[in-house]
Amino acid sequence: MQPTPAQPPRAAHDHEIESLAEFDEVVAEHGSLARFRVQAVDLTDRTDVLLRLDTTGAVFLGCPMTPEAATRVGAAGALVFPPIPGLPFDPYRAFAYTPDELFESLEAGYEATPDARAYAWFQRTRADGDVFASMLRAVHDDAVSDALDELLAGTRVVGVMGGHAMARGTDAYAGAARLGRALARAGFTVATGGGPGAMEAANLGAYAAPFTDGMLDDALRLLAKAPSFRPSVTDWARTAFEVRERWPGGGTSVGIPTWFYGHEPPNAFAAHIAKYFANATREDGLLARSTAGVVFLPGAAGTVQEIFDNATPNYYESRGEPTPMVLVDSGHWTRELPAWPLLRSLARERAMESRIALVDRIEQAPEAIKRLGG
Repeated sequence: MQPTPAQPPRAAHDHEIESLAEFDEVVAEHGSLARFRVQAVDLTDRTDVLLRLDTTGAVFLGCPMTPEAATRVGAAGALVFPPIPGLPFDPYRAFAYTPDELFESLEAGYEATPDARAYAWFQRTRADGDVFASMLRAVHDDAVSDALDELLAGTRVVGVMGGHAMARGTDAYAGAARLGRALARAGFTVATGGGPGAMEAANLGAYAAPFTDGMLDDALRLLAKAPSFRPSVTDWARTAFEVRERWPGGGTSVGIPTWFYGHEPPNAFAAHIAKYFANATREDGLLARSTAGVVFLPGAAGTVQEIFDNATPNYYESRGEPTPMVLVDSGHWTRELPAWPLLRSLARERAMESRIALVDRIEQAPEAIKRLGG
């Protein structure tokens, strides 16, 4: 008898079930749930399936099911993590957030939205040091990272970093929006820190990419009615949704914000929002996933930190070949906050030396990213 050829190992994501449709497909194809991971899927209408199929080694993460089904799958060798009642977020979620999801109930004021309620929960539980709450935050952030990895697989991601203080209605904001549009039209996936200011502008530009150039000009004028998220996040967010309603079906981009800076709301122009509780996880994850390079717009301490958070793995090549880094506004980065001379000194005679650039104008950044990336 000839030995059976070894089967190639299945990727971990091949064992994940993240929707009811996917659950039904797996049941029809395999007739078993053994060793699958079912993530945040409502299974209350699949009791008959759960009672009859093999669930050995399966893991159910936050899946509502009947008590009868939960008892049976647990006894049959599955591990069941039940839903956690009373939370303003799902720690087991399988997908990135959407703006509509985070801003639900905005008509009642920003304080009523899931985003604001999650921040309030974070503030309350962080202050009391509850280990159960910290565990839930860690599980949530890991689930978000997993969803983000699946979302961005095979894409060319360019990160755009810049400060939250950049106001709508300014030339700088319009320039950042045109940058996002140019990158999206060049085939890149734009990723930002997901907040207001320069981050919102770049996500807006990616949203505007499928439309005529005049759409962005009109959107910028509309947004200028609420220049900042201060004093009213509600008014600031509503004008963004006005733009989305007037021009539905915009281009996609990614925002990666954090509740650690909960006073900064996420922006409504990133189609996919990977929001974290842990800022360190969020910062490293954003830069690590910017595989096609990063553009650094003028910013303050946060942007300076991001420059050198990105420079370190490029210096040591700990993530492989260095990725492009483009700093915009030579005056800002050589005189006001002289990060460029230090970056250039670090890069000297290393592989990253050919992957860094300083440009004067924001319009030069897309071409610099393409040139540095070969």
